Formats: sequence, C-alpha cells, structure tokens
Amino acid sequence: MNIQDQKNSEIINNSIKLIKDFINYDNLIKKLSELETQSQDPNFWDLAEEAVKIMKEKDRLNTLLEPIRYLELKLKETTELIDLAELENDESLLNELTESLETLAKEAQKLQIESILSKPHDSANCFIEINAGAGGTEAQDWAEMLARMYARWAEKRGYKLEITDKNDGEEAGVKSITMHIKGMKAYGWLKKESGVHRLVRISPFDSNARRHTSFSSVFVSPEIDSTIEVEINDADLRVDVYRASGAGGQHVNKTESAVRITHIPTGIVAASQIDRSQHRNKEIAMNMLKSKLYAKKLKEQEESVNANKNKTDIAWGNQIRSYVLQPYQMVKDMRTGVEKGNAAAVLDGDIDEFLETALAKL
Repeated sequence: MNIQDQKNSEIINNSIKLIKDFINYDNLIKKLSELETQSQDPNFWDLAEEAVKIMKEKDRLNTLLEPIRYLELKLKETTELIDLAELENDESLLNELTESLETLAKEAQKLQIESILSKPHDSANCFIEINAGAGGTEAQDWAEMLARMYARWAEKRGYKLEITDKNDGEEAGVKSITMHIKGMKAYGWLKKESGVHRLVRISPFDSNARRHTSFSSVFVSPEIDSTIEVEINDADLRVDVYRASGAGGQHVNKTESAVRITHIPTGIVAASQIDRSQHRNKEIAMNMLKSKLYAKKLKEQEESVNANKNKTDIAWGNQIRSYVLQPYQMVKDMRTGVEKGNAAAVLDGDIDEFLETALAKL
C-alpha cells in the first residue's frame, strides 16, 4: 500500500473512531439489540402505540449506524483488493482502488461532520448577535466586518438572512447587530462561533496609519420552536420601546415601533426593529430572548467557558480567533490551531475549515 493509500486509510479509520466515540456507538448497538429482541416477542403488537414507537426508534438507530457499517465494510474490501492488486502488479486496478479510497475518505469526513451535527437543535435556524468591544470606531467597524463575513458565508450556503436589530456606530460600523439566519443546520454549523474575535490591522481611521487591535464578541443561539418551553417570569423583564434607527420608511423612523427586552436576572437583551408593528417586534424580541436563554442553558450543560457573552470580557486574552491583516495576513483559531493565510477570503465568508475543525475537536 502506497503512502497516499495509507493516509486515506488513516483518515477513514480516524473518522470512524471519532463518529463512534461521539454517538456512543457501543451503547447504541446494545440498545438496538434490545429493541430487536422486543420486536420479536409474539405479543409485541398487542400494544400498538408502544410498538410503533419502538419500530421508529429501531429505524432511527439503523439509519444512524448503517453508514458506519458501510464505511467499515468498504474500507476492508478496498484494502484487501489493494493488497491483491499489488501482488499481481495490476497498475490499472491499483489506480482505480486509490481513487475509490480517496472518495471513501471524503465520505468518511462528511459523515463525521454530519454525526457531530446530530445533537438537539443542530438543525435549527439561529440568531447571531455581534457586539463591538474595546476600541471605539475601530471595534465598531470590525463588528460590521464580522457581520458581513457571516452574511457572505450564509449566502454561499443558500441560507436566508434577516437583520432583526442594528445599532449603528457614530462614525462607522455598528455597535451591535443581530442577524436571523435561516437554513438547515444553521445553528449546528455556527454554534462554536460564540466568543471574542480579535482583529489586528493598520487603522483606516488613524491619520498616522498606526496598527490597531480591535475586539468584537459573537453570540450564537438556536431559534427554538413551540415544542420547547422556556419559563420566563414577566416580573423579570424590562420592556423598552424606541424609534428604529435603520431604514424602513417614514412610519418606522417616526414612531416607537422598535422593542428591546431585558431579562433582568441574567442581563440578556433581545431587540427587534425589523417590523413596522410594535406588537410584531415584541413577539420577535421575545422569541430571540427565549432562544438566548435556552442557548445559555445548553452552554452551561456543556460546561463551556464562553457560556454567555455577558460573562466574557470583550478584550485581550478571551479571543477564540485572531485575524491579522498587517504586517502579514493570517487568520488563526486559538482553540484548534487552524490557520489560513488568505485573510481576505476568510472575511468574504470562507470559514468552513474553521467551523468543521471546531466542531470535530470541541
């Protein structure tokens, strides 16, 4: 087996191991065996409703486990054929099998990510809130650059994006912005983006052309549906109405249609100015607030250091990713070590490698 075949085999084996560890493969096999035994009971269908539930769970487990079995079988078959082709010195077959192994390696990596994105709410839409940190106009411009990066990423994936709230900076950029991203597994892909993002560049706002460091925080929360109940005491809420600052016609700008809701115990804020109706904006803001509170709960369950943006200083030492534009170009994820030299491409939405690696390692 040549070096390339060995490398692809390692990729497949590693992916299989990571998938098995992630889904708790042995326990699922044991559970499936128990369900098989139950379904073979002569009296199984006496309780039809319970039987249907068991059959659905069997189908779900088989759907989850079958791709892993397929990868293991194809890897075994292909490596055995490679050994045989090498013995017979069949170059044509060897080239064909090498291509098959490369394809299988790509399938394994894709399955690894899909398995990781199988947790509750990974398939949901999401809200991304970006807040400028220390640095004034510099940080506000950086916050807007980050918003554009995620917007371009969403656009490339065919997701829909809606700005639900935006607080413009005095000179440039935004003090804060909240975007609603709608698409399959939007939350799953972006959930590890919560944290502080650091930018180093020659400031376009500094007449002396000095290098500046800016920070902005990102907070991602899943859009929850009606099946999830988040209890909120009305006494814990402060509701403020104000005039929308963005474009949208005379009515939007001249009436207090925008709504900001603050959850006093946690300090979490949700706001909406997307609609002309104050009632509708309040409904949107409340939905966002519930999503944020639920995301906070999920993060606490995962014992994440960055459980809530309100618990993290938007400054040096807390960043998850660093974007350097001068004196050289480099974007580095501080958690995974992934680096990309084409910073312009990253800021144009080319962030899949960062997302995939963060999901696989964290």
